Amino acid sequence: MKRSQLSHRLQFVVVLLFCAASPILASPCEQLKARPDGWVKREVNIVVFAAHTFYERDSAQRAYERVVDRISGVITKCGLANDARFRSRYPEFLDFITTVALARRPDHELGFTVTDERYFAETRAFVQIPDFLLTPEFLRAVSRYETLPQAKAILRRLNAARPIDDQLVFFSYESRHLGTPDNDNSFRRLLIVVPGNVEPSIPEKWVQFGITDPGARVRVRNVSVVAALPRPDSTTSIYFKDYFRTYQRNGAITIKGRWELGEGDDNCASCHKSGILPIFPVSGSVSRDDLPLVDKVNQRFLNYTKPRFDQYLDANKLGPGLGSKVAQISARQNVRCAECHYQDKLGSLNWPMDRTIISSYINGGQMPYEFQLTAVERARLYSTLVKDYFSIDEANPGILKAWLMGKDRAMEKFEE
Repeated sequence: MKRSQLSHRLQFVVVLLFCAASPILASPCEQLKARPDGWVKREVNIVVFAAHTFYERDSAQRAYERVVDRISGVITKCGLANDARFRSRYPEFLDFITTVALARRPDHELGFTVTDERYFAETRAFVQIPDFLLTPEFLRAVSRYETLPQAKAILRRLNAARPIDDQLVFFSYESRHLGTPDNDNSFRRLLIVVPGNVEPSIPEKWVQFGITDPGARVRVRNVSVVAALPRPDSTTSIYFKDYFRTYQRNGAITIKGRWELGEGDDNCASCHKSGILPIFPVSGSVSRDDLPLVDKVNQRFLNYTKPRFDQYLDANKLGPGLGSKVAQISARQNVRCAECHYQDKLGSLNWPMDRTIISSYINGGQMPYEFQLTAVERARLYSTLVKDYFSIDEANPGILKAWLMGKDRAMEKFEE
């Protein structure tokens, strides 16, 4: 064989070997982009399983966070968010991971698209505690259970000088659900609803003071503000802020933002899916005279439809919520929570969500609203709702997995 012929044959063999080896030599990112389906399917199963485990056990939080960090890291490293082909195929998966990953940044503890510092700077006017609730006299009276009657007397005096349509609505109660951010075992509250005014963009504020238990020496520090501002597009913008009281040795009480004090913050939207939460006090914890006020503030809650977190969080990127499927309780009753809990009404109960609140509302009898269920039926309903949402079964995927895989979008196209 001539040398030229041998040379051409060797070149041809080298080309064949290179073509055969190119998938192996390709970078992991190139391989992922070439065949994304298997990777996405695997990661969806992993993140949904991790979220479910974290929902059931607080001890699983770190494992869940590692999963989110790892997937988010791959998306960033491989530029998947900017890859048109990948985004067109898996937009829900991309939006979900990038949104839940926000809360993993040390300066995004609120889970919003902007830093915590920027959020509090831009929303300061909406979440400030009214000056009349910051007087030394009121702060001293509202610091203890024993002096609550004095605090209420001050509020009644304030109302005497306010117009009828600008009256404060207030009552004390014991929460069924969560302790305060500074004390997990503190459930007593004084709620004060301060009316707003839409025209000058003054939001309605729900100001809650944590109250020390009777006889307790360690005082509760937390004061929470949730503000609701109706918008021209028929949505309601919701804003949050936690404050901590500091009790000085000389008896003075100062109050400052929890974040400004360097004591961190929480992802408010994980609990406040509907923005404002209705109040369901522990039975007997509200005085007979104040019971009508509980109904009054809960009627206000029903006015805050289409809750939005302004430009700081697009809850649609977290998908449909718990109860989007019909849950069969018995032969006589079915429940579909999403008849009320969807984006254009009370907000979807989507991930991340708080187990204590969800289980308390369902097993405690507050939800589903106006359903008369036995304790056994409520337990069955709760179990079904959680399973329907978090299931990663291949043949019958749960609400979260099906949405992340784009099955809802595919079904919509099929129906069209």
